Amino acid sequence: MAKIKPFRGVRPAENKIKDVASPPYDVLNSAEAREQVKDKPYSFLHVVKPEIDLPENINLYDESVYQKGRENLYKMIADGILIQDEKPCFYLYRLIMGNIDETGLVACASIEDYENDIIKKHEHTRADKEADRIKHVDTLNANTGQVFLTYKARQEMNELVDELTGEKPLYDFETEDGIKHIFWKIDQEEDIRKIMDIFTKIDFLYVADGHHRSASGTIVGQRRREANPNHTGEEEYNYFLSTIFPHDQLYIMDYNRVVKDLNGLSTEDFLKKVEEKFIIDIYSKDKSYHPEGMHKFGMYLDGSWYKLIAREGTFPHDDPVRSLDVSILQENLLSPILGIGDPRKDKRIDFIGGIRGLEELSRRVDAGEAVAFSLYPTSIEQLMAIADAGKVMPPKSTWFEPKLRSGVIVHLLD
Repeated sequence: MAKIKPFRGVRPAENKIKDVASPPYDVLNSAEAREQVKDKPYSFLHVVKPEIDLPENINLYDESVYQKGRENLYKMIADGILIQDEKPCFYLYRLIMGNIDETGLVACASIEDYENDIIKKHEHTRADKEADRIKHVDTLNANTGQVFLTYKARQEMNELVDELTGEKPLYDFETEDGIKHIFWKIDQEEDIRKIMDIFTKIDFLYVADGHHRSASGTIVGQRRREANPNHTGEEEYNYFLSTIFPHDQLYIMDYNRVVKDLNGLSTEDFLKKVEEKFIIDIYSKDKSYHPEGMHKFGMYLDGSWYKLIAREGTFPHDDPVRSLDVSILQENLLSPILGIGDPRKDKRIDFIGGIRGLEELSRRVDAGEAVAFSLYPTSIEQLMAIADAGKVMPPKSTWFEPKLRSGVIVHLLD
């Protein structure tokens, strides 16, 4: 069963939520973050991207960056911008984007569950990113970002959430991207008990997004466990901050690719090679092609959109990883034809989240890059099947929307 616990959340005072809530640390670069915090002294970007308060040439991994983040966090607490709830609570976090409406339980998830694969993963982490998050969590003594977890939906939890969200929320605000964020505190003992009882029937949680945050939270907890001779297992460092959604509410968008050159091939030779593994149809010069199903791809090349269909026999249907569209494209086109063997490291390829639209693909190619590919979104069922099989997905397989805001809730580790 999945072990979760309530906690004394640190969160914005009710009249400060719009001043504090910010995009996650990993969706903006430093220059974008500096621009966004102009005239926003309480933006949580000062905590999660504290380099914005230091000289522009600062090394992002310099000790002073982490110390600045700590300073900013605890100053916001001292100044009453952030307050801490007096007793352990659960929280509910609803995001509404158009017709997408999803509500997650904000709770602490167990590092022991992470170690024992009760919390299942589907991606490898990168050592440099993991080290950065470990240093951040340890220095600030806090989980400042939520791990995005999911579970196989249960009707009884849906019904309880419907009941609890009938109460007045703590926060109800809309961000500049048009997404509504609504947040409730669950502090009644009976409601907390009901939630924990339901989760005793949930066998597994799955990391949807936040592999580096969950790994770093676990490693910090392990180090503190080893250093504490009086360790009991109930200390706050044994848990990391999570928002946990039922799987059938989540929305995964396409995660597309742009490549800078054709690997020395002419357009004609490139198309001949592509045709060996894909059926190619010219689609349109004016209208972008968004694949309408699995194993179909859009390709923008020389001012035209093409429709590609993977030929039968070019991938194994019974392999949950190699039958993913991102794998089919990588194994049959990006690697053998364009020479992109490791998309994690190759600087000739870039990844474009579906939230930016297919127009971004054609714009990039029209501006000088060589070719772009649109993909059908990976499903949450595919993600869970891969995690259940103990396998990992290729990089940049999923783009979840809408994004949880940082600063809405923080978990202190003591």
